[in-house]
Amino acid sequence: MNETLLSRGLAELGLSDDRISGLLDRYVALIEAWNPAYGLVGASGDELVIKHILDSLAPLAAIRRLLAEALPADERPRLVDLGTGAGLPGVPLAVAMPEVDVTLLDRMTRRIRFLEAVRSELALDNVDIVEEQVERAKGSYDVVTFRAFRPFERKLFKRVFSVCSPDGRVVAYKGKADKAEAELAEIEGLYASAEILPIAVPFLSDERCVVVMRPKAAPGKR
Repeated sequence: MNETLLSRGLAELGLSDDRISGLLDRYVALIEAWNPAYGLVGASGDELVIKHILDSLAPLAAIRRLLAEALPADERPRLVDLGTGAGLPGVPLAVAMPEVDVTLLDRMTRRIRFLEAVRSELALDNVDIVEEQVERAKGSYDVVTFRAFRPFERKLFKRVFSVCSPDGRVVAYKGKADKAEAELAEIEGLYASAEILPIAVPFLSDERCVVVMRPKAAPGKR
C-alpha cells in the first residue's frame, strides 16, 4: 500500500486528522492480516484503501447533516450499519464520528470475531456489535447505512426501514445513479421520499452515489 494514499484521500475529504488517519491505517492492517483466513474483502493494498475505506467515508458530510436534522443537539446520535461485513462503512464512520454511537450488524460469526478484534485494537468505545441477520434487525436508529451492492428488495427493505427512528433516514451506498433510480422502483411505496446524491471518492473514476430515503411510515418512537 502507498503509505501516503490514505492520508491524501482523507485530506481530500476534509479529514486531515492524525487520530483518524492513524486509526484507519491500523484498521487497514487488521483487514489485510485477517483477510487470507477470513475472506473479509476482495481487495488489498491501494484498492482496499480507495474502494472500501475512502468509499465508506465519501458521503460523511451528508450523513453528518442527516444526523443533525434527525434529533436535538443534546442527544447522542445513533447509527446502525446493516450487513457490515468487515465493518464497512461502519468502522470508518465510527472513527470519523466518535460522537455517534455506531452499531455493526452482521450474521456471520467469523466477521463478528474480526469486528470485536477491531473494536478492541482501535479502542472504539462508540461501537456496538450485533450478530444477527439483516432480516431480523431490531432497534431505532437515526441513520441506517446499507452498503451491500445488491439490488433493492421489498422484503429486505421493509426490515431496513423498520429500524429507522421517526425522523431517521436510510443511506444506501450504490454505484451508478441510473441503476439506483431503477432499483428505487422496486421498493416504491415503502419510502416517503428518496434522493440520489452523487459521491466523489478520491482516486476513483467509477461512478458512486448514495440513496437517501425516508420511510413512508416510521414505526414507534425514539
